[in-house]
Amino acid sequence: MRNTMKRLVMVVVCGVLAATGVSAPALAQPAGTAPDADIRTRIAAVPGMRLLGERPGAPGQTVLDLSFRQPTDHRHPDRGSFEQRVTLVHKSVKKPMVLYSSGYDLGSSPQRLSEPAVLLDANQLTTEQRFFGTSRPEGADWSTLTIWQAASDHHRLIAALKRVYRGSWISTGGSKGGMTAVYHRRFYPNDVAGTVAYGAPNNTDDRDDSAYDARLEQLGTAECRDALKSVQRQALLRREAMTERYERWAAEAKATFLTIGSADRAFELAVLRLPMMFWMHQPEGSCASVPAADATDDALYGWVAQVTQLPVYTDQTLQVFTPYFHQLGTQLGYAHFAAPHLEGLLRHPGVQDVRSYVPRDIPLRFQAGAMADIDRWVRLHGSSLMFVNGENDIAVAEPFRLGTGTRDSSVFEVPAGNHHISIGGLRPADGERARASLRRWAGERAGTQS
Repeated sequence: MRNTMKRLVMVVVCGVLAATGVSAPALAQPAGTAPDADIRTRIAAVPGMRLLGERPGAPGQTVLDLSFRQPTDHRHPDRGSFEQRVTLVHKSVKKPMVLYSSGYDLGSSPQRLSEPAVLLDANQLTTEQRFFGTSRPEGADWSTLTIWQAASDHHRLIAALKRVYRGSWISTGGSKGGMTAVYHRRFYPNDVAGTVAYGAPNNTDDRDDSAYDARLEQLGTAECRDALKSVQRQALLRREAMTERYERWAAEAKATFLTIGSADRAFELAVLRLPMMFWMHQPEGSCASVPAADATDDALYGWVAQVTQLPVYTDQTLQVFTPYFHQLGTQLGYAHFAAPHLEGLLRHPGVQDVRSYVPRDIPLRFQAGAMADIDRWVRLHGSSLMFVNGENDIAVAEPFRLGTGTRDSSVFEVPAGNHHISIGGLRPADGERARASLRRWAGERAGTQS
């Protein structure tokens, strides 16, 4: 996903058998007890699973914070392990299970149910991705941060918990989480009965960014697009006044710019990304809020800071998202936006390179075929996939497309939707089709990939 970053700072909060890749055996159930009599005991008995605590839940729910022992390298399980954080919202072992990931860490509310879990009245397992949050392998061998390794984490977790939750499993996520769900299906297609990916980009060729530039010229009205370009120009024409405010904020927040290089470089990068951030995150009708060319310095800076989320470019935030940028620079790819209207105002050639976000001591070696492989699988072999996109979302300028070999799958578009969309926002007929697919998948039993 070469275009987006999670909207701002995310608040982030053991077993030899599991480390070998052997599936957990079926758990014995005491005679005369119901399947849900003590879900805590049953979950804690899964090899490799550790119960960390319990959160308050809605009536009829048990919410457990857990960790699951994963190999650092699934190809060499004897080379160490780490604990992957997960949160379980349990309703009943007889209900479906939804596997949800944001693609990052657990976030501050991992007990919040995703839309598929609500629609299906299902259990939910929220996963933290390797290298994010506290789910970090010792030694931080960055070569093990790949989409296959992360998919294998999900595969082992599902295999272990299917001994408890024997009904259908559905996977879901938005943005990078939606991508994560699709990547998991590519490598372990039978782990779940269906997948719902919201706003998931599909960057098949990192050398070609023309789709992003073209989409920016199609979104909204010509007047709105011109207003955004004007704001970009004004921000750089008044660069000294803007960066003075940025540096003053950083000093008060004790924030630094060592990774990107300076507040000036960070501000220029933010300005280049401004149209993308606007169309991804601002609600419909926000064109009216774009400052005029004669806006005061304070009004201009305040609007740019809010839309571009300027704290994102500091070391303190980048440290949290270093695994994300590493993935962009090694497999997922990253967009460079053309800006001919800013000619003569740019000072930092190459500032849009993903290397700007990653400390120099972390290697980046791009694997050009990784995303093309995912795209081919979706078009030639994918099944039970649902892609929900926003009409105005620049993030899906390169969307997943169905092909001649894709089965039981669909692509839906939310009218006037941005990067934050839902099945509930679809046109009525599309919404019913999407819900019918979910219900059908939830009524099926998916086999376990060996």
